[in-house]
Amino acid sequence: MRLIANNGCHLHLIEPLGFDLEEKSLRRSGLDYRDLANISQHPNYASFLNAVPNQRIFALTTKGTQRYDQVAYRPGDILLFGSETAGLPKEIHQAIPENQQLRIPMQANNRSMNLSNTVALVSYEAWRQQGFVGGE
Repeated sequence: MRLIANNGCHLHLIEPLGFDLEEKSLRRSGLDYRDLANISQHPNYASFLNAVPNQRIFALTTKGTQRYDQVAYRPGDILLFGSETAGLPKEIHQAIPENQQLRIPMQANNRSMNLSNTVALVSYEAWRQQGFVGGE
């Protein structure tokens, strides 16, 4: 929530989630940012797609065909991330056009970066390309 509050993105949470937004510990840790962050929650992927019609969706995956920094991002583009442990579900991954499946370069034979680092890296690149609109 802090990252989204700071970079001005809109966070779309798609169920099932690996956490409960009402959980006491989550409320406590995100309390000072939740009101500042733009967050929507969707019961499933189809509901999410209905909420964001006609927007480009870029999926971040270790199987991506294009580096995240080689995309010319536009306002309204969506960055889609899967769970940290399993990535995106197969059916969602397969529904994203191959040229919109992005990867982060890494050294060979290493595990993927953690989810929060990946979101920060890619979302800030997209925002940088927009001239950090709204930032100070």
